[in-house]
Amino acid sequence: MRRTLAVATLLALAACLHAQGPVSLSLKAAMDMAAQQSYSVQYSTLEAAKAESKIKETLGMGLPQVSASGSLNNYLKVPTSVIPNFFGDDPKTIEIQFGIPWTMTGAVQLNQLLFDGTYLVGLKATREVKEKTALDLEKAQHEARTQAAKAYLTVLAAEEGVRLLGEGLPILEKSASDANAMLEQGFMESTDVDRLTIQLADTRNQQRNLQQQANVARAYLSLVLGLPTGTPVTLTDPLNLLMDDPAQKALTEQAFNAEQHVEDKQASSLVRISELQMRAQKAAYLPQLNGFINYQQQFNGEKFTPGDGPWFPASLWGISLNVPIFSSGMRHNRVKQAQLDIQEAEVNLKGTQQRLLTEHLQQQAVLRSAQDSYETAKANMDLAQRIFERTSIKFTEGVGSSFELTQEHANYLAAQQNYIQRTVDLLQAREEMRKALDLY
Repeated sequence: MRRTLAVATLLALAACLHAQGPVSLSLKAAMDMAAQQSYSVQYSTLEAAKAESKIKETLGMGLPQVSASGSLNNYLKVPTSVIPNFFGDDPKTIEIQFGIPWTMTGAVQLNQLLFDGTYLVGLKATREVKEKTALDLEKAQHEARTQAAKAYLTVLAAEEGVRLLGEGLPILEKSASDANAMLEQGFMESTDVDRLTIQLADTRNQQRNLQQQANVARAYLSLVLGLPTGTPVTLTDPLNLLMDDPAQKALTEQAFNAEQHVEDKQASSLVRISELQMRAQKAAYLPQLNGFINYQQQFNGEKFTPGDGPWFPASLWGISLNVPIFSSGMRHNRVKQAQLDIQEAEVNLKGTQQRLLTEHLQQQAVLRSAQDSYETAKANMDLAQRIFERTSIKFTEGVGSSFELTQEHANYLAAQQNYIQRTVDLLQAREEMRKALDLY
């Protein structure tokens, strides 16, 4: 029932997406939205619903099956049979018609599976299959949360880069304006002014490019969230609070339990399903027993008058038993294949556990390195900013050259770009760490 409601909700959501207005989202809200309505989750939800329907189909195989049938026959020429003349010698044969022109039959039959070992094992397997589909959906939701978090943080980082570039522009614009004024008074060469003009134009161009990257990142975020392209989205979590979140900083020391990871659960489920498949193959050695009850009415007449009769009833019940005796080794090899499937599933489980442990250790190292690089880049950017501001003051006071100013501004821009890149690396590393820990 809950699965049906979830599918109905998704279909209703898909119908009204085109009418969706502005959206304000925190990081957590964006991750929750992606886990509910991202396109990948919608697809996985529908796949889970299909699997549940398939399970019910399997269950129905062991329940009563009722079928109805009917037939209408009209002999244009009733067949004639020739039989010996038992009443005399003349003539020696007699021509006789046993049939009549019109016959109509209506029947109802009930079939019931009484015993089938493979079906009984299949009943036990349905619960495991249902659990596996739930794990597959959970995995898709975790992936959607990871993608939403990365997209959300990429937008914040790109917009932070636009802001940082904008901070240095007023100082550079003032220096270029002062240089033009000094050029008009004859206190500065045109080369110095040209150098500042080029630096100012290059900075504005970089800011425009970074803004375009931020716009592309927003479009990708809408895609991950399952929103129509162009939907206005406001991000409410500031970047600095997310960067300084103690819970995020503590991810490197978070305890890891591979058995609680969704991928480990999926691998364990495959082992159990493989074991049930082997039991089903072994059950194929057992006999199969079916029962049926049939009831029918038949009309026979010289003319087509079924409403007037006569109708003749007939009923029948029976049991059929199928005992497998010899299959030329087919059943034996099917069991052997199922045993090998179990071994493969067990190897996959061990490999998954080792891979998860290795990925956790690897991501710990990546996250620590990203944290160190971020702190270094932030300190270098702050230092480059102070140097640039001091150089700008020296230039305004006439004790510094335009070359020094443009050089220090270029250093400041490089430090900003490195800081933004290291910020993105750290945010991405944190999300990969959350994915490795399965913290969703």
